[in-house]
Amino acid sequence: MNLRIADLSPDDQTAVYQAAELLVAGFREHWPESWPDMDSALEEVHMLLDPAHICRAAFDESGAVVGWIGGLPEYDGNVWELHPMVVRPDLQRRGIGRALVADLEARVLERGGLTLQLGTDDVDGMTTLADADLYTDLWDKIQNIRNLKGHPYEFYQKLGYTIIGVMPDANGRGKPDIYMAKRIG
Repeated sequence: MNLRIADLSPDDQTAVYQAAELLVAGFREHWPESWPDMDSALEEVHMLLDPAHICRAAFDESGAVVGWIGGLPEYDGNVWELHPMVVRPDLQRRGIGRALVADLEARVLERGGLTLQLGTDDVDGMTTLADADLYTDLWDKIQNIRNLKGHPYEFYQKLGYTIIGVMPDANGRGKPDIYMAKRIG
């Protein structure tokens, strides 16, 4: 598949709508409360279209959006948050996500960023950190984390991201947010 990665333009309403559809479809299985409908997804896409943010899309040969990624500046632009990233479910595991992350890293570096960070929730027992007491021996639990059901933290580890912490109960009792980061500058 030939991909073109470019800024998602607020003037391209078809692409904006496709990006929102991807959020709903891409998060439906494991994180349905994230963007349960098109209204919430469109609100998220429009928020990312702010010029202070980064909003990049992967387009296929026909010009359809097959994935997209956002970046939000933090700490005076030294750190950026990767948020969100989604690839069309039927096209996952084909390098689109990897290409989007590499592109975002390059855009953040161009803006003077030093670190890219992200949170990746475990809301349905996908890792050994779910339902564990994370207030005791936390670093041992992080060091010995296991992926039980295809959680995306391993995808990010393959791209050089490191688990830098965990927020216990971020999404309810036993449902942590796993924080990851990578130095890019």
